[in-house]
Amino acid sequence: MNRWISAFRLRTLPLSLSLIAMGTILAYQRQIFAWEICIFALLTTLALQILSNLCNDYGDSVKGVDNAQRVGPQRAIQSGAISPSEMRIAILIWALLSLFFGISLLYFSYPRLGLNGILTLFLIGLLCIAAAITYTMGKKPYGYMGLGDLSVFLFFGLVGVAGSESLYEGALWLPALLPATSIGLLSVGVLNMNNMRDYEGDRLSGKHTLVVKMGIDNARIYHLCLLIVSFVALVAYIVLYGIPTQFISLLTIPLFVKNALFVYTHTGRALDKQLPLIAMGTFLTVMLFVIGTLI
Repeated sequence: MNRWISAFRLRTLPLSLSLIAMGTILAYQRQIFAWEICIFALLTTLALQILSNLCNDYGDSVKGVDNAQRVGPQRAIQSGAISPSEMRIAILIWALLSLFFGISLLYFSYPRLGLNGILTLFLIGLLCIAAAITYTMGKKPYGYMGLGDLSVFLFFGLVGVAGSESLYEGALWLPALLPATSIGLLSVGVLNMNNMRDYEGDRLSGKHTLVVKMGIDNARIYHLCLLIVSFVALVAYIVLYGIPTQFISLLTIPLFVKNALFVYTHTGRALDKQLPLIAMGTFLTVMLFVIGTLI
């Protein structure tokens, strides 16, 4: 069991919790909260995150990116803890679980969304599953072409936050795009740090992430921009549509300043210790936003 828990990469799950918590608290603020939607939105997102992690393990191992020179933690297939055939079965199981939870979520959302809304979100759900699988798997994985950052922003930001809020709303509430942008950019920041850590290995193995394309120095500037714009978007939402107590979510800014300074002075393996910090920082920012909404 421990080998599978390790393969699930639980330290990435706070990001999934963050986007659903943000979408849900926006709905609560508008007095349209529903427990059944919250529970199945959370289950769907966690299943998709685990599916993505397993697919990344398989895809990178098959393509030789996870090799002896890998800087980050050993992956399950790379270490021999899980065989490729076992991983393929696990990928199928989690893809089916994602589909099951997603359909259940749409079932409870039907009274709000109607048939057209349900069909639209069903197609988006299928795209989420496809995106999780094809990030590193297949003949032309988009993660190897520098498109991972865009995918994370779309699915961990716009779809994850604004999309989950729309399940309660019954339609897209445009102001939700501001906090969606904030969480999406912080999630991209996690990916950017991950790719900065793996820069040398990715470059040598032909995995052309955005960091490989732009270089480490530009990736540092890019990282700083992600953090700044993220909090600008969050402040803009609070000023225009929120309540003053939500400003307590900005208490995490010093943590992200520390992260930005660390990124500017370290490379390679040293960045690995910062990955859980920025993921948990994102989660803490959302939790403070939730508290600020409830008090």
